[in-house]
Amino acid sequence: TITLNRPEVFNAMDSALMSELRDACERAAADASVRAIALRGAGRGFCAGGDVPSFHREIDTMADTVHRFGRDMHFAMWALRRAAKPVVAVVHGAAAGAGFALMCATDLVIAADDTRFTLAYTAIGASPDGGSSYFLPRLVGYRRAMELVLLPDAFDAATALSLGLINRVVPAADLDAEAAAWLARLASGPTAAYGECKRLMNASFDTTMETQMERELDAFARCAAGPDFREGVAAFTQKRKPVFVGR
Repeated sequence: TITLNRPEVFNAMDSALMSELRDACERAAADASVRAIALRGAGRGFCAGGDVPSFHREIDTMADTVHRFGRDMHFAMWALRRAAKPVVAVVHGAAAGAGFALMCATDLVIAADDTRFTLAYTAIGASPDGGSSYFLPRLVGYRRAMELVLLPDAFDAATALSLGLINRVVPAADLDAEAAAWLARLASGPTAAYGECKRLMNASFDTTMETQMERELDAFARCAAGPDFREGVAAFTQKRKPVFVGR
């Protein structure tokens, strides 16, 4: 579990949090003992985006600051996206700006029904970062993505679900239990196969059908050579639940 921990400011991103997030995400992605990653926020919200008051304090050097520290946030997202294991965002309260983008970089999202979402960037005269311009058109299509960017009104969890931005909405009181159940299921699953699924899905937007089909064969063959596939086939034929080891 990776927790954004600046609850006094709704986990708004400053340079220190971006740096620490990068470190945590890279370590979790590289740790073979970690079979699922939960990303969540402490306190009353997931993440309110960038720390706008700090932008105000550093306004004269912001262009340089964006390049120096914003890249740490991007490295964190790259690590999550490339991690050969499932990543679940557990979202509540607010997911705005960089927090919205961070949520979009994960594989699955479960949200409390009281969550409010907004892309927010143009509201302060900025363009999106954190991979927003990459993930959004793929998740919701070009026109919806442009609407969310150009008209960044806040919307609720039901709307986020209907747009395909999140996977499940649960009552706020049930969020921790429902997320724990999802994560336990994923963490006991065929981790190597999950990793192959992620690689295939991430590659599918920028390739031909023929190339993608060959990649599918290669990925299936790698799965077939591992112990989880052997266990899965045995469990199926023996009509029992498989016990995967993650390889």
